[in-house]
Amino acid sequence: MSHDAKDRVYDIAVIGGGAAGAMAAITAAECKKRVILIERNDSIGRKVLITGKGRCNLTNTAPMSVFIEKFGRQGEFFRSAFFAFFNEDLIDFFRSRGLEIKTERQGRVFPATDKARSVIDVLIKSLADSGAEVLYNTRLTGIKKTGDLFKLDFTVGELGAKKIILATGGASYAATGSTGDGFSIAQKLGHKVAPLKPGLVPLVTKEAWVKDLQGLGLEKIRVTFEYGRKKIVSDVGELMFTHFGVSGPIVLDMSGDVLDALAHHKAVGLLIDLKPGLTAEQLEKRLLNEFKTKGKTLFRNVLKDFLPQRLIAVFMNLSGIRAEREANQITQKERRTIINLFKALPLAITGSLPIEEAMVTGGGVSIKEIDPRTMESRLVPGLYFAGEIIEGSASSGGYNLQQAFSTGYLAGMKATESLL
Repeated sequence: MSHDAKDRVYDIAVIGGGAAGAMAAITAAECKKRVILIERNDSIGRKVLITGKGRCNLTNTAPMSVFIEKFGRQGEFFRSAFFAFFNEDLIDFFRSRGLEIKTERQGRVFPATDKARSVIDVLIKSLADSGAEVLYNTRLTGIKKTGDLFKLDFTVGELGAKKIILATGGASYAATGSTGDGFSIAQKLGHKVAPLKPGLVPLVTKEAWVKDLQGLGLEKIRVTFEYGRKKIVSDVGELMFTHFGVSGPIVLDMSGDVLDALAHHKAVGLLIDLKPGLTAEQLEKRLLNEFKTKGKTLFRNVLKDFLPQRLIAVFMNLSGIRAEREANQITQKERRTIINLFKALPLAITGSLPIEEAMVTGGGVSIKEIDPRTMESRLVPGLYFAGEIIEGSASSGGYNLQQAFSTGYLAGMKATESLL
């Protein structure tokens, strides 16, 4: 850290250079405040680079009511932030800075370049144009408040700031730098942190046969999770088998609810409907037709018209039908078994990958202790929060990134106004 940084007092210090921190710093610096952004990595937006499979799903075109619903119990808390800076504002922000934006299925919004890198480039240029200072490779070790001033300690020195915006991210994807530092800093300042749990995380199954299917993706399927007498049913979508269990969009989106269910029930069953477009009766008709026209064909070869090649052996195994059986030898009882497997291929969920492997962090700094209209701490005047450090997360589709940009904008704006 340069000597002049040590000796200066900033209007606003933003800790963390992800989507929330970058937006907070740009917003405050464009209001002609002296702003410093402190990032522990050698570049900003490490996590933004891996969102949307490296394409960066910036936001969603859904109306505000849908966004609020997606954040569940915490949804209402984010209303003011969304009101201050919402999806159209975000799209305008990037478009006005020369990045074209496009909308894909389910309202997901991406940069037209299909590269998360172009989003980061706009944020870096906007930071430079705004006049905000950026300190890279610098890790915050502590914050103390004396009078109206915060003293920030770093591994390489210290500096002062009138206002602080904590935007350090969650504890997911630790390799990107979000190792949960912000939570311990918030706790030292007196804040409660709601228990952290993985959100948008792959699930682990009891069955070992998933290993044989590692990397196989199933499209246009539906899943049902069952526990006790309850069920959670997905939309039609994609699932991916992994060496430890299941992943893919529909699994990730429902993983939070599944983990909540696992906390209260010993077992959660997963049933995969491989043919959601067909009823059991329609399936039976199709099978009978196939068996009639391909009587002498081996049953496993008939399955080629219904299933991906790699799934056939597992399917045969679960059906209990011997590999050398011909189609015309299949009994009515066996046909029932086959139809049941098509409509409800069973797995047992035992848990998930750890939070470090999750896409987002559930839990976080308690929203009860943050003013939703300003993002300012109710306990420590002059301390603001933005992004994933705040309790609450949504399913995939651009909602979490919009939350980061919205809370970052609101915190940057309100911290600035409080200096006037």
